Amino acid sequence: MAAGASVSLKVVQERPKPDAATFIGSGKVLSLAKACDETGVETVIFDNELSPAQLRNLEKALGRKVLDRTQLILDIFARRARTREGKLQVELAQLQYLMPRLVGSSEALSRLGGGIGTRGPGETKLETDRRRIRHRIAVLKREIAEVSRRRKHLRDRRAKNAQPTVALVGYTNAGKSTLFNLLTSGKTMASDALFVTLDPIIRRVRLPDGRQLLLSDTVGFIDRLPHQLVAAFHATLEEVAGADLLLHVIDGSASDIERREEAVITVLKDVDALQVPRLEVINKIDLIEHEALERLRYMRPGAVLVSAAGGTGKRALLEAIGTRVAQARPRWGVGKKVLSA
Repeated sequence: MAAGASVSLKVVQERPKPDAATFIGSGKVLSLAKACDETGVETVIFDNELSPAQLRNLEKALGRKVLDRTQLILDIFARRARTREGKLQVELAQLQYLMPRLVGSSEALSRLGGGIGTRGPGETKLETDRRRIRHRIAVLKREIAEVSRRRKHLRDRRAKNAQPTVALVGYTNAGKSTLFNLLTSGKTMASDALFVTLDPIIRRVRLPDGRQLLLSDTVGFIDRLPHQLVAAFHATLEEVAGADLLLHVIDGSASDIERREEAVITVLKDVDALQVPRLEVINKIDLIEHEALERLRYMRPGAVLVSAAGGTGKRALLEAIGTRVAQARPRWGVGKKVLSA
């Protein structure tokens, strides 16, 4: 698992709606607790966002640490953050998640005093924690706003120098970083783990006709991406909204392509990037059977098929990028300034 744990047990329950107190039914909670005892499970992770009350009730009933989907994703992001900018954005997302969950985090300490004019020490601590977190959130937002300002300045400068920017977007683990390395001859870290790239990386790319552009690699998207992360990474995702062209990298070997595409489109909508022209890039064609590959060619005539790991389709992709960027920027490439950039 990307968070550094091994999965010992998987439990599924179908319900018309979640239980208000424990998300899953009370009977399921009992059977889950027994199964955890038998398998030695230390942490239980729910693939949904839980309310603060549900988290508390489940931890009490199961006698174990309970995490929800958002906590897990935030933990993975925290592990992946390397730069100061990435760490700032992850910390902001974590604090925004934590803030509404402070209430009731310790029942014994949160009780009010018993008489008029009294105030329990727990409430004082709770209010202190809230103030500290609110202050830290304000500081982080100011620092991230400064990052956003600097990025905008760089984008404006690139636009003034007539340097087109192409951004890679796609579901996490679609092969964006591998494709980025192929097109830029770079050595950006790429692996099968989730969310390896958190900070945008920008490199120069030379097209077959000699023209140059800037290519940026961005954080991978997932379905139900926590809104705290979308908000915290807005400064980073502005690189996507400000691009001349998006390369939507799709894992052609995945069994749920449409669901993953919908997740990407949802995030692009959240960051006001739907208006940016998109070029579909079907990756990992070396892992697709011939019949399925031909079906993809037929269903997606405008897509470019590549194998980033094997290098297949690189020239065709570069030529397609050149054509699409020229359509977005009709005067691109006119004059020596751009060619010698």
